[in-house]
Amino acid sequence: MSCTIEKALADAKALVERLRDHDDAAESLIEQTTALNKRVEAMKQYQEEIQELNEVARHRPRSTLVMGIQQENRQIRELQQENKELRTSLEEHQSALELIMSKYREQMFRLLMASKKDDPGIIMKLKEQHSKELQAHVDQITEMAAVMRKAIEIDEQQGCKEQERIFQLEKVKSES
Repeated sequence: MSCTIEKALADAKALVERLRDHDDAAESLIEQTTALNKRVEAMKQYQEEIQELNEVARHRPRSTLVMGIQQENRQIRELQQENKELRTSLEEHQSALELIMSKYREQMFRLLMASKKDDPGIIMKLKEQHSKELQAHVDQITEMAAVMRKAIEIDEQQGCKEQERIFQLEKVKSES
């Protein structure tokens, strides 16, 4: 009797393992399906935008299209220049942060060396205070860097969209 119970338990365990494997496979398929649906939606949106561009291009005179393209080119150049300035500013902030950190480490080392004879409780309080202040500055600089990176990313995405739009308009223009 114990042999059949053990066998039943072993079979149940094997079935549970197989069910887990099937669940994992189903989850994977769901994720893949979701990703494919997103890609299909993006393709549909892209196609709709292309159709809108083509429709707009058909109803506008060429001179208007050319002026629009020139204006967009100027905007793209301005955005690219702004991106360069933001990158430079970000690099300057990062180097300033590195300098602050090195000075902090140097001061902490000096304080530690000078305070070996002093009360350790006071030293710990000073270290904590300096550490909190420095962390606040580091957090501010990190936040500014994140904002700058996001701005750069948005500008680059906008630039790519504008370039694609210009390309499509030029293509429509050459086909006309």
